[in-house]
Amino acid sequence: MDLTSYASIIGKKVEQFIYTVVSGHPKKLYEASLHYIKAGGKRLRPVIVVLSSKIGGGSEEIAIPGAAAVEVLHTFTLVHDDIIDKDELRRGVPTVHKLWGVEMGIIAGDLLFAYAYKCLVKAMDYGVPSDRVAKSLDALTEAAITVAEGQALDMLLPEMPNASVEDYIDMVSKKTAALFAYSAKIGGLLAGADNALISNLFNAMMNAGIAFQIRDDILGLIGDEKVLGKPVYSDLREGKRTILVIYALKNVDENKKKRILSVLGNRDADVNSLREAAQIIKESGAIEYADSLSEFYANKAIEIVENVKAADTEALNMFKELVMFMIRRNY
Repeated sequence: MDLTSYASIIGKKVEQFIYTVVSGHPKKLYEASLHYIKAGGKRLRPVIVVLSSKIGGGSEEIAIPGAAAVEVLHTFTLVHDDIIDKDELRRGVPTVHKLWGVEMGIIAGDLLFAYAYKCLVKAMDYGVPSDRVAKSLDALTEAAITVAEGQALDMLLPEMPNASVEDYIDMVSKKTAALFAYSAKIGGLLAGADNALISNLFNAMMNAGIAFQIRDDILGLIGDEKVLGKPVYSDLREGKRTILVIYALKNVDENKKKRILSVLGNRDADVNSLREAAQIIKESGAIEYADSLSEFYANKAIEIVENVKAADTEALNMFKELVMFMIRRNY
């Protein structure tokens, strides 16, 4: 089976599991909480959990609660991120706070955070030993802590006048790559895989996750809005210190630097000003630099995966395919 078909099957199973677990009253709160789940998504993290479980000698069935847990945790971060960034579009639909208000959005995120743990605990209903579930819960907690640190770094980076590439990598390692890496770890832990295998899967996904975010930065500047499902140039409007912005600010003259800074974080910036700033960034060589950096981390991820000894070779091949998708995607 190819990865796309398998991801679709896992996505549906995970969604059904989430709908079974995440339910209650008041209705409006649960509608807000499940809004992004119903809108779809790539479901990369759940697939990583399931494939890692199978690579480690576990089954698809025992991994579904863990897959649901990371998707619910991820959704929680999206709801709160969109409030922080004041975004109005996500996955091609209006954001949670846009539809239900900021206050309900915050509570919806809080609810999802709690339900992530409830999903994972249900692994015991599938016969997973309690010690494996406890280790998985610890990994989920580490993931939540790390993502929160990454989100804070993302907010603090614009305050650093000389933010470096190293600062950026530290931020994306925590904000984006960590949840991919911990998804692999949770899958391995639920399967009872050995530490060396779990470490390899974790590190492969950490590197692939960094490449994934760099790719995301590039698409945010040159991507198609309809394909992306979110506004192009939104990173500039929000003042994000993407790898492209960091590189351009260090490599253009003072006049061009001022023009970039005039739109960076300026929510009132018109489309022409944003387009002009984007053009300056493109002409600085930032995209070529970002591509080469993404390639560096992608190659590290591929190298690690090539050395993995799997209990299920079909799952390992799909895992490799998933890494390739993450680093080559155009949406």
